[in-house]
Amino acid sequence: MKGFRDWVFSQILSNSLISSIPLSGSNSYYSEGHQDEEHNEQGSANSTASLVLSDASNSAHGNQSDQHNATLQQVSDTENSESQQYANGRRKDTLAKVEDLRVKFLRLLQRLGQSQQNVLVAKVLYRMHLATLIRAGESDLKRVNLSSNRARSIASQQEVTGIPELDFSCRILVLGKTGVGKSATINSIFDQAKTTTDAFQPATNSIQEVTGTINGLNMTFIDTPGFLPSSASNVRRNKRIMLSVKRFIRKSPPDIVLYFERLDLINAGYIDVPLLKLITEVFGAAIWFNTILVMTHSSSAIPEGPDGYTINYASYISQCTYLMQHYVHQAVSDSRLESPVLLVENHPQCPKNIVGEKILPDGQVWRSQLLLFCICTKVLGDVNNLVKFENSLELGPASSARIPSLPHLLSSLLRHRHVPNLSGIDDEIEEILRSEDIEEDEYDQLPSIRILRKSEFEKLSKQQKKDYLDEIEYRETLYLKKQLKEDYHRRKEKLLLKEQKIMNNDHSDDQQAPPEPVLLPDMVVPSSFDSDCPVHRYRCLVTDDQLIVRPVHDPQGWDHDVSFDGINLETATELKENVYASVAGQMNKGKQDFNLQSECAAAYVDPQGPTYSMGVDVQTAGKDLVCTIHSNTILRNIKHNIADCGVSLTSFAKKYYVGAKVEDTVLVGKRLKFVMSAGLMEGPGQVAYGGSFETTLRGEDYPVRNENLSLIMTVLSFNKEMVLSGNLQSEFRLNRSLRATVSANLNSRKMGQINIKMSSSEHLQIALVAFFSIFKALSRRKATKNVVKEVMD
Repeated sequence: MKGFRDWVFSQILSNSLISSIPLSGSNSYYSEGHQDEEHNEQGSANSTASLVLSDASNSAHGNQSDQHNATLQQVSDTENSESQQYANGRRKDTLAKVEDLRVKFLRLLQRLGQSQQNVLVAKVLYRMHLATLIRAGESDLKRVNLSSNRARSIASQQEVTGIPELDFSCRILVLGKTGVGKSATINSIFDQAKTTTDAFQPATNSIQEVTGTINGLNMTFIDTPGFLPSSASNVRRNKRIMLSVKRFIRKSPPDIVLYFERLDLINAGYIDVPLLKLITEVFGAAIWFNTILVMTHSSSAIPEGPDGYTINYASYISQCTYLMQHYVHQAVSDSRLESPVLLVENHPQCPKNIVGEKILPDGQVWRSQLLLFCICTKVLGDVNNLVKFENSLELGPASSARIPSLPHLLSSLLRHRHVPNLSGIDDEIEEILRSEDIEEDEYDQLPSIRILRKSEFEKLSKQQKKDYLDEIEYRETLYLKKQLKEDYHRRKEKLLLKEQKIMNNDHSDDQQAPPEPVLLPDMVVPSSFDSDCPVHRYRCLVTDDQLIVRPVHDPQGWDHDVSFDGINLETATELKENVYASVAGQMNKGKQDFNLQSECAAAYVDPQGPTYSMGVDVQTAGKDLVCTIHSNTILRNIKHNIADCGVSLTSFAKKYYVGAKVEDTVLVGKRLKFVMSAGLMEGPGQVAYGGSFETTLRGEDYPVRNENLSLIMTVLSFNKEMVLSGNLQSEFRLNRSLRATVSANLNSRKMGQINIKMSSSEHLQIALVAFFSIFKALSRRKATKNVVKEVMD
C-alpha cells in the first residue's frame, strides 16, 4: 500500500499545479487549530462572503440566473433541511474535509461558468479523488467512490439555496520586471482601476495589497515594484526589492505567484536568466511550484519568420512558451518542472466578445482562464495540506539524488588489486618463476633451424608444413619463457645492486647519463581531408621508464581539430628502501564537462614477510566526487599461499560507506589456482554481504600464453534477498591462427547469458556469422512493426 501511495503522490506532483512545499501556510482552506470552529460557524461567521457577480458575468449568465430563481421557488422544505443536516452533521475527519473542499470547488466552477468536462478541471477532480484514496482505509473505499456523484448534487443544491454562503479567498503575489503590465492586469481582472498605471515610467513604487470580489471570490493581489534588467548596477536594487517582498509575505504567505513577461519581447536572447536565478536564490526553488507564467501583450503583431511570412499564432505561442519554461529550468537547474503559461492582453482596443470580455486572437477569454488556474492551484494546495503528503520532491540538479549501489561498491572492494613495485611482475607470476625449475640454457641447447621462405614453405607437403609450424611454435614458446626469466633476474639483480650501493654509500653512478628516450607507437587517427596526416601531433617520447604521459585522443572529434580529449599519466617510483608508490590517472576536459579518474597507491614490501599497501581512488560522477580510501595487507607465510585482507572507506554525496574483505589464494603447481574471498559493505541504513569461490586451470605454457579455464561461484545478500550466480570463462586456442573466448553465467533468478568470441588471422569466413545476427535483428524489427500496425488498426 505504501508503494501505491508513493506512486499516486508522484502522479499528483507531476504537474506544477500543486506545491511540494506549499506557500500557503496560514491562509489555507482549513487553518490549524480552528478547523472545527470555522466549519461549524460557516452560516454566521462567513456572512461577509459576497455573491454579487460583475456586470460582464451577469450578462454572460443571465439565463442561468433566471433558471436559479425559478428553481428557488420549487425547492421543498425537505430538501433544504436535508442540505443543512448534511452540512452540519458530518464527521470532521480528513476525508470529510476533502469532500467539503470538492463541493466548494464545484460551486466555484458553477460561478465561473466552467464545465466539469474541462481538461484542467478533470485533472483537479481526478487528483482530489486519488488523494482521498491514499488516506482512505478499506472500510472507506465504498464511501470514497460514492462521494464524487454526491458532491456534484450537493454543490448544485447549495448553490441554488445559497446556504451555506461560499467562503473562498485567494492571495496572489505578482512579480515581474517594470513595464510588463502587472498593475494593468490586476485592473483588468477586477474590471476597474484598482491601481495606478503608467505607460512611460514605473507606477508601483511600494508593495501594496489590492483586494476585491470577483463572482463572490475574495481575491487579494500583492502588487510589487518592478525589477530592472539584470546588470552590475541593478542587482543590488532587485535583491533589495525581493527581500522586502519576502519580509512582507512572511506573516501571510501567498497561495499563488504570477510571474509576468512580455510576449512581444520574448526571443532566444531576451529572457533575463540572471534575474530568474536571483528570484530562486532569494525565495527558494519552492516558489516555482506555485508559479504561473503570465505573458502580456498577447495580441501584439506577430513577427515574420525566416521566409518573410508571418508565423502562425499557435506556433509562435508554442515557441515562446518553450523558451520561457526552458529559462526557468536553467534558473532552478531542473527540467522536471512544468510551470503553466497564461496569455494576457490589457490594451483598451483589445477585441471583446458579446458579453464584453477581452479575448485573444485565438478566441480564448483570458480572464476566466486565469481565474480558473488560480482556483485550481489553490484547491490542490489545500488538498496537499489536508492529506499532509511528505515533501519528497525537491528541485535542483538531478545528480543530487543519486545514491551509489552497495553491491557495486562491494564488487569493487572484492576486486584484486595489484601492489605497486618496480619489478613490473605480478605476485602470482613471481611465485611461479621462483618455484619453476627450468634450465636457462634449454633454448640454447636446441639445434639451429633454417627459416624457410614463403615459396619454399609452399613446396612442403601438408604433414611437413604441420611439423615445421609445430617446431617454430615450440621454439617461440621456449624463447619467450627464457626472456621472461631473464627479465625477472635482471630486475632482481638491479634491485640488489642498488641496495648494496646504498649500504656502501656508493654514489659513483649518480652523474651517469640519462637513458635514451623511446618513441611510443603512433595513435590510430581517423581519416581526414587534410593534406598532411596529423599523427605527429600525438607522438610522445618516454624519457624515463617510471613516468609515462600520453595524450588521450577523441576518435569522434571534428575534422581540422587537434582532438585532444585529455591526458593520461602513469608513474611508479621507489620512495625509499622497500617503499613503492604508483599513480595512474586520466583527465578529460570538455567545454562543459570535466571527468577525472585516478588511482594512487603506496606499499611497503618486505622481501621475507608481509606487504602493506594503502591507496586513494578518486573519480567524478556527474558533478559529484567519489573518493575511496582502501588499505590491504598481503601475507606469504605459507608456501604457495597468499592471504589478503583489506578495508575501505568511500565518500559520495556527503554519505560514507565502510567495507571490509578477506581473500586467500592457493597455488597448486603453476597451473591450478583457488581463490576464496568474502566481504561486506555498509552504508546509511543498508548492508551488503558477498563472497566468491574461484577455480582457475591454466595452460601448460602459462604465463607466456594466457590460456585458462575459470569457474566462479558468487553469492550476494542485499536487502534481505540472496542471489547465487555461477560464471564460466575460458580462453584457448583452437589452432595457431584461431583463438576463442567463451563466457557464460547463470544466477538464481533464472537470468543468464552466453558469449562466444572468436578471432582469426586466416579464416576470414568466420565474419559471415554476422549476417545471421543482422538478419535476425531485421526480422525482429519487421515483426514489431507489424504488431504496432495491427494495434493501430
